[in-house]
Parts: sequence; structure tokens; C-alpha cells
Amino acid sequence: MRIIIYTGKGGVGKTSMAAAAAVKMAKQGKRTLIMSTDAAHSLADSLDMRIGPEPVLISENLWGQEVNSLRETEKNWGMVQDWLTAMLDKAKLTDITTEEMLVFPGMEELFSLLQIKEQAQSGHYDVVVVDCAPTGETLRLLSYPNVLNWWLEKIFPTERKLIKLVRPVAKFVNNMELPSDDVLDSIERLARNLEGMQQIVLDPEMTSVRIVLNPEKMVLAEAKRSFTYLNLFGFNTDAIIVNRVLPDEAGEGYFANWRNLQKKYEEEIVMNFQPLPILKAPMMQEEVIGLPVLEQLADIVFKDQDPSAICYRGRTEMIREENGEMLLELMIPFVEKADLDLTQTGDELTVDTGAYKRKVILPRPLTGRQVAGAKFTEDRLIIRFGERNTTGRE
Repeated sequence: MRIIIYTGKGGVGKTSMAAAAAVKMAKQGKRTLIMSTDAAHSLADSLDMRIGPEPVLISENLWGQEVNSLRETEKNWGMVQDWLTAMLDKAKLTDITTEEMLVFPGMEELFSLLQIKEQAQSGHYDVVVVDCAPTGETLRLLSYPNVLNWWLEKIFPTERKLIKLVRPVAKFVNNMELPSDDVLDSIERLARNLEGMQQIVLDPEMTSVRIVLNPEKMVLAEAKRSFTYLNLFGFNTDAIIVNRVLPDEAGEGYFANWRNLQKKYEEEIVMNFQPLPILKAPMMQEEVIGLPVLEQLADIVFKDQDPSAICYRGRTEMIREENGEMLLELMIPFVEKADLDLTQTGDELTVDTGAYKRKVILPRPLTGRQVAGAKFTEDRLIIRFGERNTTGRE
């Protein structure tokens, strides 16, 4: 079973790349589901075929699904939401926005991602390809099960016992209706489902994340930030796909400057993401809509390679705590220790080896900290960070 998640900044063409890979895998005989969890669905437009919230057969071995976030929210949160609504109603706090307030930011996207677990465990597919919400910010939500699991193990049993003791003698406490066993069961079931999903998507032998980007400054900066967070939360990013690369023929005339800029950023992409495989998709001569064009795009990008194969094993970035210090490990192969130079500007770290320059956007656990030291061993640069600067000054 394989799960391949395609993500990237909005507008880079991640939906087209995910759909193209799915079309090619289906042609290879794999039972493939292409699923969109992005609230702004464009998968049906890319496939040029109507699909819905349940998997729909598109062609031989290929199914498509656009997850309905509202329906998933109702399924996973409806009972809790009803209880919260009733509680607010008794407190006379209800108005037209109450229903919106009871679905916390990010929850709808998180509930949509639960479909990954459901379809992966259904046994109907060999591969599930996920067209994910832009930049992978949604994937950060998958760190929540760690907190939810702790809450369930440490706090939930005690609270549940207290509620069972109080409920026979008091249905209301401070005018707030106590949750029923059904509500408590719903909360526990949701947390267990999220935990199960997390185990699936963090399994590097099952799940890969692929970042789609265009060779442009703003898109590249966002991709680097996403890549750092994916590493921080333990996801296996196994490839970078550079989309809409202009052909060499565009090196003259109106598009000459654009082609030169793209070449510059293509070099920067290699520097910042190696040793991950860098796959390239050209600017196609026609709109990437419909199965024939998607198949053509996949053949160009993947050539004879199996799109379901794991393109890279291992993490090129890792953040951990050791003896009270925060450490950032970067994999930098094929360089000599004497050639390394390290500089920090705000939340950006630059590793310079002369012919090679890599920029890393520091995630939140490292922001406000200054580099305290570094060592280079076995192709890995291990950087130590000092205490957080609480004055707000560098």
C-alpha cells in the first residue's frame, strides 16, 4: 500500500502533477485513487470529469474523489458540536456565527485528511494519491494527535469518571449541561482516528510527500519553509517537482528574461533540496486538462520510473533536543569540512560551500535562537542553538 501526498503553494500546479501521477500508475495496472482534500477543489477540472465526495470510477484502475469537508466535519464533530450549541444556547450566547465558532480553525481540513486513513484501510486500492491543501500547512495539524493522545491518556479518564459521578445528581453545573457518554465517546473516537491516521502518514515505507513548485523566488521561499516543517514533524519528503519550466527556445525574445530567471532558481532549487531527486515538468503547449494530456505530462516527468516508487529514503533535515540544547542536522553530501561557512540572518540560515549554497528557513522552535556552534561529520552538519532571545533583538 502506498500513499503519496502532493503539496505546494497555491497555483503551482500540484493538482495537475498529482492527477498525472495517478493516471500513469493506473495505466501501469495499479488500483489508484486520486483524492483532493483541498477545500478549493480543482481535481474535477483537471480530470475534465465530474467527481464527488465518494470515489468515482474515472477509467480502468483509476478512481477520483473530492472530499466534502463539511460532511466530514459533521461525521466527526457533529455530536460534539450539537452539545456545544445547546450549551451556548442555555447561556444565551447564540447568534448567527455560533456554528462557525464551534468549528475551530484547521479542523475541517483535519477531518478531510481522515479520509486518507479510511481509503488506505479500505483494501480497495494499491495507491492513494492526495492532492493536499496548499503548502502543507494542513499537515502540521497532524501533530495534534500527540497532544490529544496525552490528554486522553492523562486527563480524559479522570474527567469522564467525575462526570459519571456528578451526572446522577446534577444534569447542569454552572448552568452548563454535562456531556453525555455519546459525546465523550465521539471525542475519544475522533482522537483515536487522528492517532491512527498519523501513524499511517508518518510511516516512511507507506507514505511520501512530494513538493511541487515553480522556479520563482516567492514560491521557492514557501517551498523551503514547507520542507523544513515537513521534516520537523517527521514526514518523508521523497521528491521535489519543478513545474512549468520554460523550454530553451524561450531564451530569446519576449520570454528571454523569464528563462534566465528560471535557470537561476533551478540552480537554487538543486542547492537547497539535494540530495532529494529533482523532477522537472515543462510548460506544456496546451492546458493540462483531461486524461490524455495528464498521461503525456506524467511520461515526461517520470519517464520510465514508477511514480509509486519511493524516490528517496531518509531525512535531509532533522530537529531534536539533546542535553537541553536544540540541534539542527542538515545532510550535505560531497563537501569538505574546510569549505563550509555558516551564517544566520534572522530566521534564515545559510550554509555556503563555495560552489554550493543552501538556505534553511528556521521553524518556530528555533526562531529567536542564535547559532552556538556546529560540527560536520559523516556528511551531516550538526548545528547547536543557544537560548532563545527574549528581548526581541538579534
